[in-house]
Amino acid sequence: MARIWVESYGCSASFADAEMISGMIVNGGHTLATSSRDSDLNLIVTCSVKDATANKMVNRIKKLKSKPLIVAGCLAKAEPKTVQRFSTNASLLGPNSIGKTLQMIDDTLLGRKSVELEDTDVTKTGLPKVRLNPAVGIVEIASGCKSECTFCQTKLAKGDLTSFRIGDIVRQVAQEIDDGCKEVWLTSTDNGCYGLDIGTTLPELVNKVVEIPKKFMIRVGMMNPMYMPRIKDDLLKSFQSDKVYKFLHIPVQSGSDAVLNEMKRGHTAATFEDVVKRARKQFAKFTISTDVIVGFPSETSEDFEQTMSLLRETRPDVVNLSRYSQRPGTKAADMVQIEVSEVKQRSKKAFEIINQISLENNQEWVDWEGEVLFNEQVDGQVRGRNIAYKSVLVDEKVQVGQRKTVKITDATVHGLHGTVTS
Repeated sequence: MARIWVESYGCSASFADAEMISGMIVNGGHTLATSSRDSDLNLIVTCSVKDATANKMVNRIKKLKSKPLIVAGCLAKAEPKTVQRFSTNASLLGPNSIGKTLQMIDDTLLGRKSVELEDTDVTKTGLPKVRLNPAVGIVEIASGCKSECTFCQTKLAKGDLTSFRIGDIVRQVAQEIDDGCKEVWLTSTDNGCYGLDIGTTLPELVNKVVEIPKKFMIRVGMMNPMYMPRIKDDLLKSFQSDKVYKFLHIPVQSGSDAVLNEMKRGHTAATFEDVVKRARKQFAKFTISTDVIVGFPSETSEDFEQTMSLLRETRPDVVNLSRYSQRPGTKAADMVQIEVSEVKQRSKKAFEIINQISLENNQEWVDWEGEVLFNEQVDGQVRGRNIAYKSVLVDEKVQVGQRKTVKITDATVHGLHGTVTS
């Protein structure tokens, strides 16, 4: 029996993988260490979506390699040579190979380097898990995607779309609720294309999950705009359930159709704009989250201004802003790059516009009163979410998993502040 330290980075799917890896470790007779200092073996679930993230992964690998080390997740699969350059003896575990976890731990503890990067066990429902947050169940509904984005390394790591069966997902969600979760995240590389390979759709899945006869909330995860025309009407109908957060994460990346074409995104700016307008027309309060990349190799000043115009027009509540970074193995990495100083200047302007829009959107919630589910603890504070998945903090003492009626009294760029009324 060994003490294993597990840490994870990146998207909710990576955190779900870490939970399942931890579950297999415990079921296999090992224990989870409380820190890397107390461990016999370290295991890191990595992300490689940006340069800055990959650099952070490298720094963590350097610090963790003083003990037997397993590097799992996207960086291990997409850039195994990078991992090996900084930790020669590290074992490598791909995102769709986590069923090999226990054997790899045994080998690595014995000093044998193990590499399992092939897609050997894609289905990730029904596996044991140790949750990072006891109030939130993260349920993967698919692996991989159908996109070929020129800037993205995720396809290299997770491969083509493999959707999991609705019945298996519903049983997994039911198990999460039975285990005490108050909220469930339906997550994957791209929720929008869920079901294309098995003859079903995301709205059908959401409708089935909603039917589970328990009180809980559902957060529907990220979906790329290119698949929205196929499902948008049915999806917004499924959002009418009180169990579904009025929240969509739809990464537009650019407001320029020329840049979107170079990115091979498969959608136009109008596709994104249409979904935003439909959601806000159907629901009085609805949160739109999106992603924007500034400084993509072909982005001109005019293209950038088109992106800013789209943000001003659609006024998304949350924008994950990134400066373009070259990722090894992607097509955009071979394109002529924009000067770093110009990218920084564009990023600064975008940041200011985004913050202004977020603040104004959040201020519209002042004096609203309604139910808030307190679903996480961050830096000692318990944070909740209202029906539109807006972050809510209160002065009163509350517990993770509690539901309270809250009146919003103030707003910032990043969320809402309120008072518990009942």
